[in-house]
Amino acid sequence: MVTTRKQARPPKYSVLLPTYNERENIALIVYLLVETFDKAELDYEIVVIDDNSPDGTQDVVRQLQQAYGEDRILLRPRAGKLGLGTAYVHGLKHATGDYVIIMDADLSHHPKYIPAMVKKQQQTGCDIVTGTRYRAGGGVFGWNFKRKLTSRGANLLAQTLLQPGVSDLTGSFRLFRKPCLEKVMPLCKSRGYAFQMEIAVRAKRMGYTVEEVPIVFVDRVFGASKLGGAEIVMYLQGLATLFLTT
Repeated sequence: MVTTRKQARPPKYSVLLPTYNERENIALIVYLLVETFDKAELDYEIVVIDDNSPDGTQDVVRQLQQAYGEDRILLRPRAGKLGLGTAYVHGLKHATGDYVIIMDADLSHHPKYIPAMVKKQQQTGCDIVTGTRYRAGGGVFGWNFKRKLTSRGANLLAQTLLQPGVSDLTGSFRLFRKPCLEKVMPLCKSRGYAFQMEIAVRAKRMGYTVEEVPIVFVDRVFGASKLGGAEIVMYLQGLATLFLTT
């Protein structure tokens, strides 16, 4: 009697893309993601979490579904702007991949770095791979001196107070094992950009392993930045909370 071993299913990658008024960017970022995954021969899905954008972002996503298939492009909208952290929580509920990638939809994060992140995870078996602007080979393009100083200062302050062992604590381009993200995400209280910092800190405190891949962050070309004074205040509040509770 001949027995055959069941071939293991290749891993699947779910990309979570929170959007608000990204009509000008969403088609290009989706195209680049599809091209990257297809070239690397990786199974994938792209989950778009749109917060009821008034600019017609969802209309563009529906056209992308017709072009690439609803099994590849998932539109999971929400009623309004409810915060970045909760957008990832919402998206994770609909992700079917073994690994989850979080990134910005405004072309600040180029999908070309995803194969390197996948390779790093496969080589090390780590739980999280984070893109870093602050290691050799990484950097920022398109920011003025004030924006660079603000980012560096926020990261340095977090490094000093929290000592997370991650060089880019405020970065938002990361790959997670899905079970890791499912365990850590419910513990996070931040709603805005402080969410990125909180999830990295809590993951490290829980013993999850983190590796890094250098990336170049490119400032958005189309649309307006969502980072304002309110987000900075929320970041500082989140930093203080993490310092006192972790």
